[in-house]
This record gives sequence, C-alpha cells and structure tokens, in this order.
Amino acid sequence: MDQSNTDAPDTIVLIHGLWVTPRSWADWKARYEAKGFTVLTPAYPGFEIEVEALRENPDIIANLTVPETADYLASVIEALPKPPIIMGHSFGGCLTQMMLARGLGAAGAAINSAPTEGVRVTPLSQARSLFPALKNPANYHKAVGFTRDEFHYAFTNTLTREESDAAWERYAIAAPGNWVWAYGLLANFTPGHQETWVDYTADRAPLLFIGGAEDHIMPPAVNKSNAKHWSKSPALVEYHEFAGRGHWTCAEPGWEAVADYALEWALAHASTDHIRTGQTA
Repeated sequence: MDQSNTDAPDTIVLIHGLWVTPRSWADWKARYEAKGFTVLTPAYPGFEIEVEALRENPDIIANLTVPETADYLASVIEALPKPPIIMGHSFGGCLTQMMLARGLGAAGAAINSAPTEGVRVTPLSQARSLFPALKNPANYHKAVGFTRDEFHYAFTNTLTREESDAAWERYAIAAPGNWVWAYGLLANFTPGHQETWVDYTADRAPLLFIGGAEDHIMPPAVNKSNAKHWSKSPALVEYHEFAGRGHWTCAEPGWEAVADYALEWALAHASTDHIRTGQTA
C-alpha cells in the first residue's frame, strides 16, 4: 500500500458468493494483508459458522433474502472511516454492484459476477449450471446445494475431478433457493423490479468486471452484458477477461494474477467524487 497517499483506500471488503462462505477468500485476505491493507470478509447473515456446520444444517439460511443481506453489508461498509475497495465474486459481484449503486466504496471489482436486473443473456452452460436449483419451484423456500458432479461442472470445470472434489469438500455449502430465482432464468420476466435491481444511470465508484473465459455458471457473455448496462452511468466501467479460467478463479491455480489485477485496477481508478453529502467519506 502507498503510505504517501492518505486519500487512497486502506481497506478492502471481499464479498463471497453463493454456495460458499468467507472461507473462500482466505488466500486473497492473506495476500492483501501482506500488502498493508485491512481486509474484511463479512459473511452473509447466518453464514458466520463453519462450512461443516452449515452443510449439516442448511435450513438456518434457507429463508435469508437478498435485501436483508445487502442492507447488512451496507451497514458494514458505512461504518468504515473512509470508502473501501469492494470486491465480490459470483453473487458477491452482484452485491458489489448493489453497494456501488448505493454510493458506497471508492472502487469495485465484480469477479465472475452474477447479473443485476435486466441482463437477459442466458448461455446454455449457465442454464445447465443453475438447473439443480431452478428445476423445482419448491426450491425457492429451501437451501439447495450442488452434488460433486454439479459443482465440478458449474464451478470447477478447469480442475481435475480429484481437485474439484477436494474443493467441494472444503468449501461447498447449500444456498438459499430464493437467491437463485432472484437472478435466474425467469427473474427478468416477472413484473416489477427484482431484488437485484440497480439504477444503471447513477453515478458511482469506478467498476471493473472480471470474467473467466471457461466459466460455465457466469460466462463471459453474462459479464459483458452486465458491464454494458452500466455504460449508461457517467462513471468508469471496464471489462477484463482471463483466458483459461473458470468460475473458481479466486481459488484455482493462478488466482494470484486475478487478485493482483483487481487490486491494481482498483487503486489506479479509486475515486470518491461520487460520494454525496451525508454519506461515508
């Protein structure tokens, strides 16, 4: 961290995605802390306990909602002395966008991001990846997990099966089904604003989208479309794609290059010009 610039962000908030917990950020947290940053990895409400406990009793998170989680994350960020860098993976990328749309943060990175409302691109691999949660409307009220086979296809398709199974064992949990329906195949075809709605015309912190060329569940086409929606805002938005990387990009071999690119971009473009009177400054 550049200690000579007192206005530069000194805190990074890492927002995890669905089907995992903050445990998935362990390597990034250590890497950024070694660079001198304070790193927060807030859990969604109810996700604070260990993976093994959540896997044993997923019902405790079945009814958690996106708005409840967004409000909680906003309260964490608003309590900081100055705007942080906000990074999110998968649904954490969607939540990162929602945080920036509220006027929070100095810069954001949405990595292999789930889409916010209005992104209608649905590649076949995404439909297949989400099918286990969307195949039964009753899953809306349940916590739904991936089998080892499903996890390998949706998350870890660039790993060997042995590596994928090890990742499933250490990180994978069930996820609230209503979240998947919030950005799933039918979300954009129901009336009214959805839970992932943002104002694409709003001023906000600079925003980077990072895609993985081999991502099945949130393919590059989804992230590119999501970034294009933000072109309506006066604020900076950019897209960068990593070749050969899947959805598990934050933990699969070579994750350091993704972490470093996201941080370097955020520091180069961080801005608080969008912060309005009465907000955290």
